[in-house]
Amino acid sequence: MSFPKGFLWGGATAANQLEGAWNEDGKGVSISDLSTGGTATQSKRITPHLEEGTYYPSHVAIDHYHHYKEDIKLFAEMGFKVYRFSIAWTRIYPTGFEDEPNEKGLQFYDNLIDECRKYNIEPLITICHYEIPWEIVKRNNGFYSRETIDLFTKYCRTIFERYKGKVKYWLTFNEINNGTNPAGGVLACGVLNETEKPTEFMHPVDDPEKRFQALHHEFVASALAVKMAHEIDPNYKVGCMQIMATSYPLTPDPQDQILNQQHNRRMNWFCSDVQCRGAYPTYMKRYFKEHNITIKMEPEDAQILKEGPVDFYTCSYYMSFCQTVHTENTKETAGNMMGGTANPYLKASDWGWQIDPIGLRYSLNEIWDRYQLPIMVVENGLGAYDKKSEDGKIHDDYRIDYLRQHIQQMGEAVEDGVDLIGYTTWGCIDLVSASTGEYAKRYGFIYVNRFDDGTGDFSREKKDSFYWYKKVIASNGEDLD
Repeated sequence: MSFPKGFLWGGATAANQLEGAWNEDGKGVSISDLSTGGTATQSKRITPHLEEGTYYPSHVAIDHYHHYKEDIKLFAEMGFKVYRFSIAWTRIYPTGFEDEPNEKGLQFYDNLIDECRKYNIEPLITICHYEIPWEIVKRNNGFYSRETIDLFTKYCRTIFERYKGKVKYWLTFNEINNGTNPAGGVLACGVLNETEKPTEFMHPVDDPEKRFQALHHEFVASALAVKMAHEIDPNYKVGCMQIMATSYPLTPDPQDQILNQQHNRRMNWFCSDVQCRGAYPTYMKRYFKEHNITIKMEPEDAQILKEGPVDFYTCSYYMSFCQTVHTENTKETAGNMMGGTANPYLKASDWGWQIDPIGLRYSLNEIWDRYQLPIMVVENGLGAYDKKSEDGKIHDDYRIDYLRQHIQQMGEAVEDGVDLIGYTTWGCIDLVSASTGEYAKRYGFIYVNRFDDGTGDFSREKKDSFYWYKKVIASNGEDLD
């Protein structure tokens, strides 16, 4: 097996999980800046205002804002061909409602992009990665208001024009299909039905109709952004980004088959069907009917969606789970902001996410057969408790083993005929967990000396996986030992 020439190896991060500097150089407050710390067993909260004495991890994160040159140099040492990062909307438009952008915010990303280019690293930029301005959440309930479409496209035009000629690949919304879930609707869509009191992130007050209305507005916003990008620079390529929540029927019972099909349609295919095919899939009509959901659409929306399908498909992939109508003698398993029935054939990570490398091959084949678009896996990694050994180093063989198995299965998918063009591991440097709001859940090849008690000097150290991934990239995925 071999990966295609020019395959884009790299890593991925998000602004709110690594930049810090949450209120420097004119940056405004995003919904993530009001998200407290949490753990695997204690949900983080979203507070309507800053609570004295409460810990907000995004405020300092790993201080990438002041360490970006050091970090990019380390990525270059590994041999990165691509680096996926996000722009914080609130660095460009602090509340989202300003007429003019914040120049200092634009300059920071100029500097970051230039630093990538200095080492021949291709930037892959996520435009909205759980970074909706808090003022938009308060005034518009995120994307529930149609006005937010215009605020988003204003932001897009600014960055498309500013970084023309320096960036090729863009993603509109991170894990947009997370908006089909209550917790995901908060970060993915900014829909928060109670903004005057703290909300448990994993258990928000939910209004499904508002969530799906907000998703519709994101679909329209994404399509308009794709069309705008192509007009500003024909070389721009704009993709979607989905959670690939791979799911299997637990038993051969036909009822499990149907239940699993329904899950996959809602969770894994609905949003990408709209973004890749340019129209709503017919199967959602029954779902909306049975859940008393009515989506308000303007007459021009169908044409906008038709004219703005994405150029390529990207996804996160961490785990899989099962669906069954037979709940006796089954166990539940955790996942990426969701859960399901445990698969008895799989082991799980420290955070209870079931490890399923073969599921990645299966998923890539399903995606390719469905859309026939180039694919990137832009998040894949193992969150684990990394501890220094007696020699002062971090020997993360468990991470290497996880990544090795997933890369092997990506190679199998390429052999199967999948047009896979890139792979960016999640958390190529340790950062704050999006789901739990903690440092303890580490993903990186680079260890950051920062801890959940607020201690640590932010120094960076290479783990064993750093040197292993460097070898993988140099061999274009052939040397996985």
